[in-house]
Amino acid sequence: MRSTRLFPLVLALLADAALAQTPAPVPAPAQPAAPTAIPEAPVPQGAKAWILMDHATGQVLAGQNIDEPLEPASITKVMTSYVVAAEMAAGRVSAEDMVNISENAWRQGGAGTDGSFSALPVGSQVKLDDILHGLVIQSGNDAAIALAEHVAGSEAAFVDLMNRHAAELGMTGSHFENSHGLSAPGHVMTARDIATLSRALIARYPEHYALYRIKEFSFNGIQQWNRNGLLWKDASVDGLKTGHTSAAGYCLAASAERNGQRLISVVLGVHADNRRDGFRLREEGNLALLNWGFRFYETHTVYEPGTEVAEHRVWRGEADQVGLGVAEPLRVTLPRGRYGELKPSMDVPRQLSAPIARGQTIGVLRLSLDGEVLAERPLVALEEVPEGGFLKRLSDDFWLWWESE
Repeated sequence: MRSTRLFPLVLALLADAALAQTPAPVPAPAQPAAPTAIPEAPVPQGAKAWILMDHATGQVLAGQNIDEPLEPASITKVMTSYVVAAEMAAGRVSAEDMVNISENAWRQGGAGTDGSFSALPVGSQVKLDDILHGLVIQSGNDAAIALAEHVAGSEAAFVDLMNRHAAELGMTGSHFENSHGLSAPGHVMTARDIATLSRALIARYPEHYALYRIKEFSFNGIQQWNRNGLLWKDASVDGLKTGHTSAAGYCLAASAERNGQRLISVVLGVHADNRRDGFRLREEGNLALLNWGFRFYETHTVYEPGTEVAEHRVWRGEADQVGLGVAEPLRVTLPRGRYGELKPSMDVPRQLSAPIARGQTIGVLRLSLDGEVLAERPLVALEEVPEGGFLKRLSDDFWLWWESE
């Protein structure tokens, strides 16, 4: 494989094989911004770990101790709701299902426990959609257990689903022991994993994610308020989840969208002398990170699927060239005003022979800034190139032999 430069407009690739390639230029923004000097990210006061991630690209913009496993408290319920959303999408459960409220859900997650609850009457049947609102908005522990038992038969079986989804999402620093987040040995999440899970929830189940912006919900005669105070402080914030236990401290995962850009912030392990200070510190920490990220970073879609990035010489085929592009959008998050400094490059084989299938991976396209790779995608063939006839193959074999000498 040979690494070559694509940017700004012309790439001389495979010169010894007499192959010239001209990539599509990196699309310029309509109004280029002047480069901005970026100050250090604001460190959330008292936090054990924190992270700021761009939703579209998954790039980590700032963070500290982002891979340290910590008790997540009720942020656990983001995974609980993610599993329920996945089961609903698969048609295995429905928002209209009537869910039995077991004595176990009432006893382990109800008013008698040291945690939030949704006042689900023991022995009753409640519509799944109502319980889901109680889980997301009120952070009900009884709601989490009731949903777990309905979806998987038991909370233990549901926890197995949680850990399987975590593995599928690449959440290598997390492990679940229950559906609600009360302290349990080995029940941990990392700041990076929480951001990764939040990103997947928003992208895959947007209708479900819409629950997280609801400020209040009334059930069984009780008015329930969303514990995420940022919903009242910043109109761009539409989630995500709070958490608190004496061991975990005050925790908050937040997400906001401004001018088409979405960021995700996570602050874990804030300890304070009282609840008011704990709430304030976790909210101020997240909001400062979000404001900093929106002010100093921008996200661009550089190449769209199906757009030709470059051409590659093809031997022994009906056509002599094949267009190369990306199968998925190639997006990048970078400091504001530095888009024009992106350095695309690609790795492609020195010689490429037919037949070539449409969508076949040919190489890798990368975008770098200051020598650091910010994003990469497979380069794929944009069209099929069948094998050429006998004379074409014979001619190309001769030239390949000639070039090899």
